[in-house]
Amino acid sequence: MRKKKIILIMLTVTIISGGWYGYSEYNRKPIDLSISKADLQLSTSELISSFENNVQESNKKYLDKILAVSGVVKSVEKNDQGFYFVVLSERGNMSSVRCSMDETHQQAAVLLTENTQVTIKGVCTGFNSDELLGSDVILNRCVVMK
Repeated sequence: MRKKKIILIMLTVTIISGGWYGYSEYNRKPIDLSISKADLQLSTSELISSFENNVQESNKKYLDKILAVSGVVKSVEKNDQGFYFVVLSERGNMSSVRCSMDETHQQAAVLLTENTQVTIKGVCTGFNSDELLGSDVILNRCVVMK
């Protein structure tokens, strides 16, 4: 009888702990990149040329990493849902780094003007190659660095 009671208590504690952990993970918010340290710092031209020269090696090096990318603002765009994208590119280059702004840092994108130098921190999520229109490196959850 005593053994069954101990097993029942242990099972109850395990179920409650598992439920609490599941609830916490389900409601966890992503880390704010404005307070996170960048894994790598580089320019738009370095990042773009790395992907254009060797996609597989660049994926290993940059994918899912927090990057601080410095470059010139080519444009600031707003999509249909009201979220802002900042496009960084060097003058005369068709390829760019597309930075999807974090929803809590949208206002910083509004203040940016074209042809100004800026550093944006974000998570690298991929590369879109297009020989005619220029290639894009994609950064998500971006924040403008001060």
